[in-house]
Amino acid sequence: MSRKIALTATIALSLSFCTMAEPVSLIFAGDIMLDDGPGQFISEGGDPLLPFAEILKQADYRIANLESPIATSGAPLASKIYSFRANPRVLPILQGRFDAVSLANNHSGDQGREGLLETLQHLEQSGIAQVGGGRNLAEAHQPLWINRKGLKIAVLAYNEFKPRSFEAGAKTPGIAWSEDSHVISDIRAAKAAGADLIIPFMHWGFEKFDQPSQRQRQFARQMIDEGAALVVGSHPHVTQGAETYRGKPIIYSLGNFVFDGFDYAAGKRGWLLRLKLDKSGVIFWDTLAAEMDKNGTPYPLPGTFTPCGRGGEDVISACQNP
Repeated sequence: MSRKIALTATIALSLSFCTMAEPVSLIFAGDIMLDDGPGQFISEGGDPLLPFAEILKQADYRIANLESPIATSGAPLASKIYSFRANPRVLPILQGRFDAVSLANNHSGDQGREGLLETLQHLEQSGIAQVGGGRNLAEAHQPLWINRKGLKIAVLAYNEFKPRSFEAGAKTPGIAWSEDSHVISDIRAAKAAGADLIIPFMHWGFEKFDQPSQRQRQFARQMIDEGAALVVGSHPHVTQGAETYRGKPIIYSLGNFVFDGFDYAAGKRGWLLRLKLDKSGVIFWDTLAAEMDKNGTPYPLPGTFTPCGRGGEDVISACQNP
């Protein structure tokens, strides 16, 4: 009898391992700006994402921060120093490389509400999802739902860098603003809606500062306390390091990914974040170094050491890029 029980237990254990879902692999990229140098390069037949095409192809899902509206309509704001506008010809470059983009940043409204609405339309028609922007406030705060291999992931995106006039209104298009109480409310709502994992993608921090502010550190921890599996950031145009809190990674800024016009070395460097996830959270994560040329095209930097770690550990390692 004991042998039969042991055999039954062994078979059951084997079956459970066989039916365990494979981890989901995600990629997050920092700021992608497809005007100026990158836009000109594309108009001449170039492809700024080609050097990372094979790496991007390996993930189940890829997300980036789109730092320029894609539109022919609208008009730039007179009050802004830098206003971007990418031609719709750039869309095929994004297709197949990124499944979704965040619009929660300080450039999505560069061509006014008309330009943002056209951007939303182009993304929809191209099959590229978006998060952090919308035709009204409710839509801008909707999570990006990723359903892969039995895992339900909610990505939320917010901007907290001026101008706040880009924020969506109850009936007007715009982006999701990082109001602490709203972010926490959205995390709780995503949890109540059945999210296995919640990932806030923040557009925050001071430009050119290679360390996060005290506000970033405090709010990142608060989001994890509320149930976030990890926190990812962009905006400062430099990387800002990484740390863990309660065994969950915080990557404060991924820096630039496709961008030109920077006259300092850190502005030409960025990280591509790779994640392996299951229902317990982050299993493993690492960052791959990228360096941009004069056109804003990123190239992998083999042999570079960048932050990486394992889920549940409060230790950050330095992994060598392949």
